[in-house]
Amino acid sequence: MSDISQAESMDLSQRTTAAIREVLAGRTRGSVLLFTGPAVIASIAYMDPGNFATNIQAGAHYGYALLWVVLAANLIAMLFQALSAKLGIATGQNLAEICRDRFPRPIVWFMWIASEVAAMATDLAEFLGGAIGLALLLGMPLIWGMAATAVVTYAILLFERSGFRAMELIIGSLVTLIGACYVLELFIAPVDWSSAAGGMVGLEIPDPTALTIAVGIVGATVMPHALFLHSGLTQHRAGRVNTEQKRTLVRYSNREVIVALAVAGLVNMAMVIMAAAFHLGHSDVAAIETAYHTLTPLLGIGAAAVFLISLIASGISSSVVGTMAGQMIMQGFVGFRIPIWLRRLITMVPAFVAVGIGVNATEALVVSQVILSLVLPIPMIALIIATGRCDLMGEFRNSHATQTVAVAGMVLVLGLNLILLAQIFGVSIPDLA
Repeated sequence: MSDISQAESMDLSQRTTAAIREVLAGRTRGSVLLFTGPAVIASIAYMDPGNFATNIQAGAHYGYALLWVVLAANLIAMLFQALSAKLGIATGQNLAEICRDRFPRPIVWFMWIASEVAAMATDLAEFLGGAIGLALLLGMPLIWGMAATAVVTYAILLFERSGFRAMELIIGSLVTLIGACYVLELFIAPVDWSSAAGGMVGLEIPDPTALTIAVGIVGATVMPHALFLHSGLTQHRAGRVNTEQKRTLVRYSNREVIVALAVAGLVNMAMVIMAAAFHLGHSDVAAIETAYHTLTPLLGIGAAAVFLISLIASGISSSVVGTMAGQMIMQGFVGFRIPIWLRRLITMVPAFVAVGIGVNATEALVVSQVILSLVLPIPMIALIIATGRCDLMGEFRNSHATQTVAVAGMVLVLGLNLILLAQIFGVSIPDLA
């Protein structure tokens, strides 16, 4: 078969892998876009409806004061997503598979159950967010918005059969749409930029409620399922590669992580800034529905519609990614898959139950993010251990500086969680502010 006919017989993912291998072999220069995809998919986890809920509450209640939490969480996310991507490239395994092979069996089962709980909490936020956006934009009951979100999500998941590249392009398009919506919103909103700059360096947690929201922001930003997923997205993308080629892949991966998560971080900050901008004189704006209805008279129907479009894109894309991550977690820990429609159905049940019993949708979103934050130390610790092992990573083992910063980030998250648990159980926290 000639090279031309062979190329024509390849699907999009196979052609991408072949082009990457040509670049790694030094035969062509190629485009940086060939290496772009895994971090873009992972970044949608940092712009999901859980972020909308926690960021709206942060901006509505505390103005720009908690912007520093968003910034710190995003920097931690950059580091850990880079470590996850490096793990997949260096070992050819994803994080769940490595935990299954390297950790004691009781710990593996505990990690799997906790990760599945996190995946369900993630899906609750993502599914509800897309449903709320559709219900508000089209004026339909929330339950119908949930049904429509389920159908669209499943339809997109069918593209996974076509290989990794089709999904990367679809999710990348939705990420671009979300980012464009918030760029447009910032031109419309009356932002106090000096106060916003002060909030990024203020290091202030005004009261215990702000602490709960801060922990929710961390849980909504550094996502447990994204840490598992990213290692799986990079493990086979370039096929079998040698050590020198792995170095090249890690360099490209690090650049992609910085760019993709910088965009995600800016979108998150824009959410807080938007909420703070329209919270002036409207301190009750702490729910997504209220935010939408308040935006209409304040900034016009166009701004409100843009807000909902970004929410729908976020809900649908992050729901797709969450389902992909849940499947990877299950297969990695226990070695089996279930049909994608069944997994989608199982993870939708909590959302339908929450709506059926009358739970406030935004409150459910925030609670789901707190659950994620409590589970988050598990994959963070596993990732630090795995990427710090010379026998596993070889020359790609974390440097002492990287390991120290990673441990510091994990300790910060763990400390916030312990303070939150103390608060939940009624233990007073002196000098909180």
